Amino acid sequence: MQIGGRLAARLIAAERSIFVAGSYHRFGGVLSRLGSHSSQGRQPFHTARLQSLRKAVSVDALRQVTGSIKSAYQPASSRNLTVELVDGQRYEFPLVWLRDNCQCPDCFHPGSYSRVINWERFDPEAAVIRECAVSDDGNLVDITWHDGHRSQFNASWMSKRNFTQQNTEQYLEEWYRPKPRLWKRSEFGEVLKSFEFDDVIGRDEALQAWIEALIRYGVVMIRNAPLTEQECRKLANRVGFIRKTHYGEEFVVTNKENTTNVAYLSTPLQMHTDLPYYDYKPGCNLLHCLVQSASTGGQNLIADAFWVADHMRREHPEDFRLLSETLVNWTDVGVDEGGEFHSIYRAPVICLDREGKLERINHSVPQRDSFFNVPLDRVEPWYRAMARFVRLLHQEAVEFKTMPGDILTFSNIRMVHGRTGYTDTEGNMRHIVGAYLDWDEIYSRLRVLKGKKME
Repeated sequence: MQIGGRLAARLIAAERSIFVAGSYHRFGGVLSRLGSHSSQGRQPFHTARLQSLRKAVSVDALRQVTGSIKSAYQPASSRNLTVELVDGQRYEFPLVWLRDNCQCPDCFHPGSYSRVINWERFDPEAAVIRECAVSDDGNLVDITWHDGHRSQFNASWMSKRNFTQQNTEQYLEEWYRPKPRLWKRSEFGEVLKSFEFDDVIGRDEALQAWIEALIRYGVVMIRNAPLTEQECRKLANRVGFIRKTHYGEEFVVTNKENTTNVAYLSTPLQMHTDLPYYDYKPGCNLLHCLVQSASTGGQNLIADAFWVADHMRREHPEDFRLLSETLVNWTDVGVDEGGEFHSIYRAPVICLDREGKLERINHSVPQRDSFFNVPLDRVEPWYRAMARFVRLLHQEAVEFKTMPGDILTFSNIRMVHGRTGYTDTEGNMRHIVGAYLDWDEIYSRLRVLKGKKME
C-alpha cells in the first residue's frame, strides 16, 4: 500500500500552481520543434501544423520568470530531451524518464504523491516524441508522445530534478541524509549541543534543531526533562514512535539480580553499540537519567566510532579492510518483556554502503559469539585489527555524568557508549529509563518540518 502525506500534496500543489500562472497555448506558445532546428543536427518532430502557429516572444520577457525555459529539443542520435533556460543553463532529461514521470492524472496521483502509470504495458523503447512545445511564459514543456499520450512538465519541476552532479549532491544533502561531521575527543566540547526538553516538545524549531544536531554530530543532550518514566515516550512521539525490541519499548536500567543483560549490572559496562544482533537495529538511543549514583562511578563513556573507523581507513588500511570485510556472528540469548529470544546476525564491525561510506558500526564484546565462521588464516589478523580498533575507541572516548533530568540522545549506528562501574546500595542508586528511535522516522520528521517552512 502506497500512501503519501500532506507534505507531498503541498509540494505537488506548489509545483502545479505554476501551470496555471500566465497563459498557455497548446499551439501558440514558443515552440521548440526539432523540425525547425534540423540544420543544427536535431531530429525533426512531425509538427508541420505547429510551424505556422509559432509566435515570437521577447527573451527579455522570459527572463522575468525565474527558471523559465527558452527551448526544448532532442539532439540527433540522442534519447534525451535538452532543455535550455533563458539564463543559459542547459539540462538533459532522458525521454524514458520523462515518460515514466508523466504528471497527468492517468499516470500520477498527486494526493498520494504516487506514480500510477501501468508498468505492465510500459515499453522503454517506445518513449518517442511526436511533438514538443514551450508555453508563452516559458514555464511549461508540453510533449505529445508517438502514441498520442500528452505530458506536461513545468520549469520548476524539471529544474529541481535535473541530472547534474551538483543538483544530485544538493538534493541528497538537503532531503535525503545530510552528511555527518565526525569528531575526535578534543572536539567534544564544541560539538555537544544541548536543548531544553520543553522546547523540543513544544516548538517545531527546537525539534528540528535537535534532529539536525543529532544527524550531524551523533550525540545531543536534552536537559530538564520531568523526572518520570514517560518522558522518553513523549520525546519519541514528537518524532514518530518508539522502536520496540525484545526488551520492550521503554527499558529501565538499574542494578538487577539474575539479569540476562550486563547493562543491568553495576560493574563497568564496556564500550559498545546496542543490539548488533539485529539486522535492522534501532538507530537512536534515548537515555533519561532519573536518579544518578552519588558515588564517584557511573560515568558515561561515548566515542565517535565513525571518526575512529575513518582514522583507521587512512592510517591502518589493512586493519580497516579486515574489520569492514570479515563477517562476525552477533548473538543474544535470554528472556525479557518480549519473552524468550535467541537472536543471531552476521555483519562486519565496520559496515560500508555501496559507495564505500561508513554506514554502521557493530561492537559489543558480550554479544560477539564464540562461533566465528571465517577461514582459519583470517582469525589472528582480525583479532589484531579489532584490538587496535578498541584501543582507539577508548583513546577517543569522552567521560561525563548525566544528571537527573538529562536525556542523552545518540546514534546507535555511529557512537559507541559505555559506563564506569559504581557502588549500588539502598541509599546510592542509579535509575535510567531508555528507549529507541529508528532513523527512518527521524529523517522523515526532519523532512516534514522542512516542508512546513516551504508553505
